[in-house]
Amino acid sequence: MLNLSQSRRIVVKVGTSTLTYPNGKLNIRCIERLVRCIADLENRGYEMVLVSSGAIGVGASKLRLPERPTTTRMKQAAAAVGQCELMHIYDKMFLEYGLNVAQILLTTEETSIEHRRVNIHNTMEALMETGTVPIVNENDSVATEEIEFGDNDTLSASVARLCDADLLVIFTDMDGLFDDDPRANPEARLIPVVREITDELSAVAGGAGTENGTGGMATKLHAAQLCMEQGIPMFVINGSKPETLYDITEGRLAGTLFLPPEKEE
Repeated sequence: MLNLSQSRRIVVKVGTSTLTYPNGKLNIRCIERLVRCIADLENRGYEMVLVSSGAIGVGASKLRLPERPTTTRMKQAAAAVGQCELMHIYDKMFLEYGLNVAQILLTTEETSIEHRRVNIHNTMEALMETGTVPIVNENDSVATEEIEFGDNDTLSASVARLCDADLLVIFTDMDGLFDDDPRANPEARLIPVVREITDELSAVAGGAGTENGTGGMATKLHAAQLCMEQGIPMFVINGSKPETLYDITEGRLAGTLFLPPEKEE
């Protein structure tokens, strides 16, 4: 059992497949449950950081585009609209529980240059000192590299490293990492604990699982590798069950736990 009694700073990453329905519309019920859990844990004394995907999907829906845009210019336009919509919803919902939120938009460049990393770290520390929940997303409206090559799984791992997190939790549309694709093989088995990213694991990791999602298990393995190198444990769990955060903070296993060597019992 993982002892999280000393883990006070938790980064939670939520993907487009969790935030929206297959038709691209916002899944308000799931967002409300997620916000309630994060707010409750914040009230318990945890320092919570949310890394949120979904800007392009939400923007495309609000613009009433017939499908998710494929050109860079339309992706950026949809992201600009979607970021406003997402933050409006998050701000409104968190305020119902008495919590302020702050938007932080990042690019790969900002997380790779040392003095900018320091600035981001200091900003996030200041926000958490005031009890504010930082909400992080890639700056898709201006950064073409993030749209073409980036993913918010890797971003969440970078954020966890930047803010010295004790734990990263990635919500996805799967129950965790399986030894085969459960969509194609009903006999596929969940892998509860991973202590090393092997070639065999990488081979079974697939692409995006839903039409609106952009990440797959391969990007989550990359995120796990970044976290494990930094000594940060990481969970991959089903985003339809945000209350699983309570189980995790009480030391119970859920989904797949990626455990760095120094965290072994």
